[in-house]
Amino acid sequence: MGESKLYVLDTNVILHDSSCIYQFQEHDIVLPISVLEELDRFKKGNESINFHAREFVRTFDSLSGDTFFEGGVRIGPTKGRILVKLEREFHEDLALNFLSATTDHHILNCAYHLVQEFPGRDVIIVTKDVNLRMKAKSLGLRAQDYTTDHIRDIKLLYAGHRKFDNVSSEVLDQLYSPVSEVDVSVFPSSAHFSPNEYFIIRNEKRSALATYDAENQKIRRIEKMSAYGIEPRNAEQTFTLHALFNKNIQLVSISGKAGTGKTLLALAAALENRQHYRQIYMARPIVPLSNRDIGYLPGDVHSKIDPYMQPLYDNLGVIKNQFPETDKKHKMIKEMLDLNKLVITPLTYIRGRSLVDVFFIVDESQNLTPHEIKTIITRAGDDTKMVFTGDVFQIDHPYLNSHSNGLSYLIGKMQGQAIFAHINLEKGVRSTLAELASNLL
Repeated sequence: MGESKLYVLDTNVILHDSSCIYQFQEHDIVLPISVLEELDRFKKGNESINFHAREFVRTFDSLSGDTFFEGGVRIGPTKGRILVKLEREFHEDLALNFLSATTDHHILNCAYHLVQEFPGRDVIIVTKDVNLRMKAKSLGLRAQDYTTDHIRDIKLLYAGHRKFDNVSSEVLDQLYSPVSEVDVSVFPSSAHFSPNEYFIIRNEKRSALATYDAENQKIRRIEKMSAYGIEPRNAEQTFTLHALFNKNIQLVSISGKAGTGKTLLALAAALENRQHYRQIYMARPIVPLSNRDIGYLPGDVHSKIDPYMQPLYDNLGVIKNQFPETDKKHKMIKEMLDLNKLVITPLTYIRGRSLVDVFFIVDESQNLTPHEIKTIITRAGDDTKMVFTGDVFQIDHPYLNSHSNGLSYLIGKMQGQAIFAHINLEKGVRSTLAELASNLL
């Protein structure tokens, strides 16, 4: 067995996962002192990154000993060591091209010196920043993404539904009989079914929509239903509403490109089922443009966050405007907003709130980290239903991608759980133009 590796951590890895130091097995971890300084600037605040900064510093402090800065300290019985490297003069190979005012360049300098100091060991920079990885490689340094929470093959991500063609007329007859179900044994033994998976079952003459009841090992036919005036326009939308209406399914994820109706269906189902919940929450993460904090925007806090929440109000407007202003359903939405029975808010603002007996919708959840997804779900109390919507291929977060975002992680980890359902919406329903643009541009 060769000598253990030296992993040099970037700040963004720690802000992504404060427990990251436990993921490197027997290998050693190096923290440049510039990373510790940068973490200090993130300790105050209520965002997820502030939590990670505080949690990491506390963990780090509990591990430290008298010889910390010299030989480092062991992370655990089967783990390597973690050590801090103080600043060193910029190596002459870096000085001409990399300004010393940038923390990233101090990380590069630290790794470069380590390569000279330990010629027999692999020195690897671990960073979520693609640009830093490119800079490292330009210097002949090894660099990689933090992939512990990645979905390995996004093409194989669970879709939540599939088709069975050329099914016998006898099976379809039974699905349309008063029993409305068939035993899973009528399908090929090679077909593996996940709880609450959905199916289009058809032959040349007719078809049926169905779902898998894992507890009773049955395939049950489902009926088309509407939600607060919204009618499903395709099979996937029918599956989505069925999952949203099912009280036994406490966690639903809905993925799909823009215009497939993800948020609209979730909100319509919440309104239709409002009598079963104390409150409806709709939230979305704020991902500032160009990675700039919203503090630079003019106005008070409401002026700053309203543009980020507007898409949620737009969906609410679509539902409300189906009915005349004098209609009870139109008035009901305004009353719910006025009485805080329906709350639209940035995701940050729900921290510390009780999520008991709530229909909770998280929009644009592909812009959340896996840890943020976990934090939200673990806040769910009794009788709460959680719905996460998003497009795993449309990431606005600077350090996430289709493999590492929280929505992909959620789908991959929760598949097979009895209280979970997922539906990937494939067909756009906004307009022919929107569908064409989504597919071609």
